[in-house]
Amino acid sequence: MTHSSTAPTDLPVMLPATYRGPDALGYCRWLAAMPVWALPVMAGLVLIWPTLVHAQTVYSTEKIMGIMAKWLPLLITKGFSMNVVISFFTMLLGTIAGLLLGVGRVSDNRYIRGFSWLVVQLFRNSPWLVLLFIVMLTLPFEIRVAGTYFSVPDWMKAVFGLSLPIMANIAEIVRGAIQSVPSAQWEAAESLAFTRRQILWQIILPQCFKRMIPPWMNWYAIMTMATPLVSLLGVTELVTLSRQAMEAEGNNPSLLVPFYGFALIIFFAYCYPIARLTMRLEKKFAVKG
Repeated sequence: MTHSSTAPTDLPVMLPATYRGPDALGYCRWLAAMPVWALPVMAGLVLIWPTLVHAQTVYSTEKIMGIMAKWLPLLITKGFSMNVVISFFTMLLGTIAGLLLGVGRVSDNRYIRGFSWLVVQLFRNSPWLVLLFIVMLTLPFEIRVAGTYFSVPDWMKAVFGLSLPIMANIAEIVRGAIQSVPSAQWEAAESLAFTRRQILWQIILPQCFKRMIPPWMNWYAIMTMATPLVSLLGVTELVTLSRQAMEAEGNNPSLLVPFYGFALIIFFAYCYPIARLTMRLEKKFAVKG
């Protein structure tokens, strides 16, 4: 007796899931969706801006271009390079701490699991600027080690402050990647007398790294775009130097768009390739159904 594959049944059937939760690559997906001509269009607008406002300012187009040419080397070498350094060390510190915290989220010890959950929820849902202010105001300006004093620069404090929310979000990436591995692999490893620690670090986590790369890169792009927040605390980076350069040139309003427009362009030029690469890796490492 044969049955049609579409025959009705009163047995419980597991239907395909239609809800996947928040998009872990939302920012990079949005950024990568921008056309390639977006960057030259933004650069063109910044270049023609002095001409558009020429009638409203005593600064000529040539003078504005000369001011920009004078300050650009400093803005890149001393400004944007610091943004990159802060983003790199923030992701490094946040990734190491997030990996440990993510493993703690799936621990079989309920106290470790509960503590990890509390830390993740605390820092994932705290405003980044508030965390920065707390860290900058509570950490000392220098520390004493074996009778020797070592100064703690502001950018290091900024790295520590920004690494707290990054740590919490990386922990969720790690937890999700671990839980995405089929339970049969845990059971098979247990049947071979592997300990839970061996299963986690030797079997499960190596499979998770490829799955974690795209969302990790998404958070790196977000982190890089967020580094100008540290300018509010006096850290010398691109936005801080742009503000100081405009003050040195008389704070003329016609300088606002060229300087801040350049900051927008250089951040976009840095993060756009990261977003495009993230989308390519997502497709490459996607779990085939």
